[in-house]
Amino acid sequence: MASAAEQLAANMNFGSFQKATELHKRIWFTLIALVVFRLGTYVPIPGINPDAFASAFAGQSKGILGMFNMFSGGAVERMAIFSLNVMPYISASIIVQLMGSVYPPWEKLKKEGGEAGRKTLNQYTRYLAVILALVQSFSIAVGLQSQPNLVYSELPGWFFVLSTVVSLTGGTLFLMWLGEQITSRGVGNGVSLIIFAGIVAALPRGLGQLFVTAQNTGNYFPLMVIFVLAVAVIFAIVFMERSQRRLLVHYPKRQQGNRMVGGDSSFLPLKINTAGVIPPIFASSLLLLPTTAMQFLNPANLPNWAQWLPPVVGAMQHGQPLFMASYAGLIIFFSFFYTSVVFNPDETAENLRKYGGFLPGIRPGKRTAEYLDYVLTRLTVIGAAYITAVCLFPEILMGALGNKNFALGGTSILIVVTVTMDTVAQIQSHLLAHQYEGLIKKSKLRGGRGGR
Repeated sequence: MASAAEQLAANMNFGSFQKATELHKRIWFTLIALVVFRLGTYVPIPGINPDAFASAFAGQSKGILGMFNMFSGGAVERMAIFSLNVMPYISASIIVQLMGSVYPPWEKLKKEGGEAGRKTLNQYTRYLAVILALVQSFSIAVGLQSQPNLVYSELPGWFFVLSTVVSLTGGTLFLMWLGEQITSRGVGNGVSLIIFAGIVAALPRGLGQLFVTAQNTGNYFPLMVIFVLAVAVIFAIVFMERSQRRLLVHYPKRQQGNRMVGGDSSFLPLKINTAGVIPPIFASSLLLLPTTAMQFLNPANLPNWAQWLPPVVGAMQHGQPLFMASYAGLIIFFSFFYTSVVFNPDETAENLRKYGGFLPGIRPGKRTAEYLDYVLTRLTVIGAAYITAVCLFPEILMGALGNKNFALGGTSILIVVTVTMDTVAQIQSHLLAHQYEGLIKKSKLRGGRGGR
């Protein structure tokens, strides 16, 4: 017999969506917030010469700036107030998560602090995000000022640096606040949706470039290959992200007063891809750093012992074998590393033991932790191979076609699909909650009539 949740899900239709007025408000709020974000990507910081900066950016768009430009929806190439996007906040949250596993006071807050500890760590994340945004915006201001013709000469140097730091840091803080508002008053994770909006905004340009190339060459076969590959990658991502290993957990019966309670069974779900989209983002960021740094250096001015750098960095470009091998290796490394950070088998086994739960045939405590680590390691192998394949196939294809568009890469497709799935799941949960409230009201009305 189907459960109550499954029966409610089966009854969801367009009519139930029309009646969910609260969900309508949440969707409209989310759409308006994303429109505000897109408008901010067209507001440049004070003192920038747009034409000079556009030409300078064109020569460096293949490095890490191109990836940041993709995440920010084109704000970097316009040097808008949202150029930093929410990347400082994401970096800060990852740092706090890592510190929560190795720094004892934060680890205690994470494990024993409950809701108050979670709020404290969130506050630390915001403070660290502000510090990172200040450092990054100051570095950008100094770097822009050092380049000829990028900044209007009428502005004093200190005024441009100060205005740039305030504009970029303020833009990041506003997006942090906007993301939190989307999470609490809209649908979906606000920070993820902001990155999602930036990537989706860059997709039309990337597709347009492919169509123009196909028209100029008269060869539409590569375009068809890209379309088929994109559909296959999307199906693979949906299948793998929804896949999980469910471990059966038993809870023994125990006596409370004069009655027996417990004796239930549940499942401990383990995702195949526990690390999410963090591994490809970290891997691509590290690989693009040398390329970006080399674009600011003159190879003729390098000392003799450093003359090997330009050929090696040239081999680290998109589509090159060395880049592919390094990219795959870093994705696999970060998949295992970040999974070990977000999932602690010892802690999970201890929590099961506290509540009386056990895995059939496995002793509680250390044996359970070892079994969880055994299962998770094998799942991570599959997850790492899946992420590597999803990220490398588009890279190989783009390299073969001579296209370096980040919006068409595996990382961007992975982010778009996973965020879409999470948002749809939240919409469905809101619909289920609305239907459940409706059933409760109907049962109360029937109970009142029966009483009369």
